[in-house]
Amino acid sequence: MANSSSISISNIQLQHITHISDYFFSQGQENTLQKYTNPLDKNPFYRTVPGFYLTPADIVLRNNIIDLSGTFQSPTPSLAYHRAGPRKQILFNPSTVKAAIVTCGGLCPGLNTVIRELVVGLWEMYGVREIFGIKAGYRGFYSYDPVLLNRKMVDDWHKRGGTVLETSRGGFDLNKIVNAIQDHGFNQVYIIGGDGTMRGAVKIFEEVKQRKLYISVVGIPKTVDNDVGIIDRSFGFQTAVEMAQQAINAAHVEAESAVNGIGLVKLMGRSTGHIALHATLSNRDVDCCLIPEIDFYLEGKGGLLEFLESRLKETGHAVLVVAEGAGQDMIPRTESQKTEKDESGNPVFLDVGGWLKSELKNWWNRDHPNELFTIKHIDPTYMIRAVPANATDNSYCTLLAHSAIHGVMAGYTGFVCGPINGNYAYIPVDEIAKAKNKVDTKDHKWSWVRSVSNQPDFIRS
Repeated sequence: MANSSSISISNIQLQHITHISDYFFSQGQENTLQKYTNPLDKNPFYRTVPGFYLTPADIVLRNNIIDLSGTFQSPTPSLAYHRAGPRKQILFNPSTVKAAIVTCGGLCPGLNTVIRELVVGLWEMYGVREIFGIKAGYRGFYSYDPVLLNRKMVDDWHKRGGTVLETSRGGFDLNKIVNAIQDHGFNQVYIIGGDGTMRGAVKIFEEVKQRKLYISVVGIPKTVDNDVGIIDRSFGFQTAVEMAQQAINAAHVEAESAVNGIGLVKLMGRSTGHIALHATLSNRDVDCCLIPEIDFYLEGKGGLLEFLESRLKETGHAVLVVAEGAGQDMIPRTESQKTEKDESGNPVFLDVGGWLKSELKNWWNRDHPNELFTIKHIDPTYMIRAVPANATDNSYCTLLAHSAIHGVMAGYTGFVCGPINGNYAYIPVDEIAKAKNKVDTKDHKWSWVRSVSNQPDFIRS
């Protein structure tokens, strides 16, 4: 076994973050841009002691777990990212900054907090006064007039659900968007949205780079499902798990108060089951948790129906939590439904909760025609999406916004910010657009879920 005192980190691959100076100059031009001293130097609320400002040498490791026994190989090379935070020298003169903020896609707790903190951070930390909100998502760049924002206007936005700027899906027209950014004179663009929005941000960044524009583009990944890869978690997730408790508690009361009662709760989670998993762990009243990462089945030995029958005989009631993306391949579809897409380009999912409720009722009527049975289906999706962020997510949204501002002011572009192993980092936006955070059903968390619920593993013999 290796001696831990002799361990050294080598062979690190630092992921490149584009700086405006990387592409702004034509071939043969001197690659230098005027820089400015960070105004935080003179900000009375900050103490810029040694170590306050970060340098390119400050990095965050993606994998910070090392097996000293050598039994399991760590990824080679070790990936690393630039650490997020203020830089001593900045590229943008605050007096000439014209920033645009846009929210795209579905609602998520914390959207208004991110907007508020972007405005407040630009205003208070860097003295920026031209900050604009783009209404109605990507189409708002070319369809609506920008809304001038200020410190006072956004003061209480963190207490509101939804997005004051309004949002929409679709409407992505690359040339119209970049032309509008140029026409309005925006030189900083803050894009808040999910994976589809981040794919759009990649295209905007690439087009800005192709046109050699002095514009910084940054993404702040938003998905209540927590399915964004690389980062520890996405904002709004913890609020969603907290709010899901109310639905599960209601389902438990309904099920417990009936003869052979089942409480069925459908939670968000199109491609991943993180909300369902963490809601199950934190509630403890759930008898079975179904997520997209497992292929459950209804009939036969080890199936869901056999398990529910056993649980009803044992306790007289059961609570079933299902993520919206679970079981989609089992639900009958018409030919048109098989290829249907929403405005963001995502497959349209059918209602697994309604389908499961119908299947359970048919099963009971078939096998227990003369016995009482009650099933209550609760879908809190829009109730959860529309609430304000809780305290933890509010704090998180503030750090995301400020991290984004520091990176943009330093001249970085084409990146997103987020925590990796608890430390905030700058990650290339194209990496985030492609990375997915799936539930690892071989991980201890899923084992914990099964030990809490005693549910089957749905592996056919």
